[in-house]
Amino acid sequence: MSEHSADWFESQYNNRRRVPEAEVLLQRWAEASALVREQARCQLDLRYGAGPRQRLDVFSDSVAKAPVLVFIHGGYWRALSKEDLSFVAPGFTSEGAVVVIPGYDLCPEVSMERIPLQLAEALAWVWRHVADYGGDPNHIVLAGHSAGGHLAALLSCFDWKSLAPDLPRQLVKGVLSLSGLHELEPLVHTPFLQADLRLDEASARRLSPVHQAPPDSPLYAVVGGAESEEFKRQCRLIQEAWGPQAVPVLEEVPGYNHFDLLYDLVAPEGISHALARRLLDLRWYSPLL
Repeated sequence: MSEHSADWFESQYNNRRRVPEAEVLLQRWAEASALVREQARCQLDLRYGAGPRQRLDVFSDSVAKAPVLVFIHGGYWRALSKEDLSFVAPGFTSEGAVVVIPGYDLCPEVSMERIPLQLAEALAWVWRHVADYGGDPNHIVLAGHSAGGHLAALLSCFDWKSLAPDLPRQLVKGVLSLSGLHELEPLVHTPFLQADLRLDEASARRLSPVHQAPPDSPLYAVVGGAESEEFKRQCRLIQEAWGPQAVPVLEEVPGYNHFDLLYDLVAPEGISHALARRLLDLRWYSPLL
């Protein structure tokens, strides 16, 4: 990868530059999410750890034993917050799922290595407490966008017994990685990120899902058709690394860029939405699938 110039890496990975309407889309996310937090049935800012951002939001319209979707936000591990992504929840709570959106501390205040450990604490909290909110702790599905896709994939490989003996060996039943970053080595050469992420070759390899043993649970990889060639390669790479049994779905959604791909996730007719429903084992699926 390092044979490319710094400008090339910037062009491939700086999505706010690639998508002219990025700031408008991010503002729409924030406004829609504020409305959801005002109007939805939810419990906000439940603490799951000691860090300043280690709080999570639970959205639920269900009564009992609902599958649980844990959605991890992106932002290159250094931006955005759980509050920006509340708009993801209603499309799934209305269909019978509980949605949990955790926050986590950001780089450079914490290291890249710390963030997955924080989210492991969040998932342990979900497993122990989600039944109180109508969720089924034995049916937890992860979804994540961009850096969140990286974190979801990495957490699917986690040794839960090493965190606490009461946790099940397979806490995560499936993962949906949307525009996920599955190999971090290119980011070592991407200048706009390095001041905050402080990755080197060794830490990038250590934190890359493609260098982990594949989990028993399936991962579905999705990318927008209007994304950069590197993001499309990142999507293909996880299937190449883990194999089609671990990654049975590899989907490019035509026309969507890095940001508006989340609208495909929340739209009832969206391909990503149908894939999430499949992992959650909700009762009907899109005829496209």
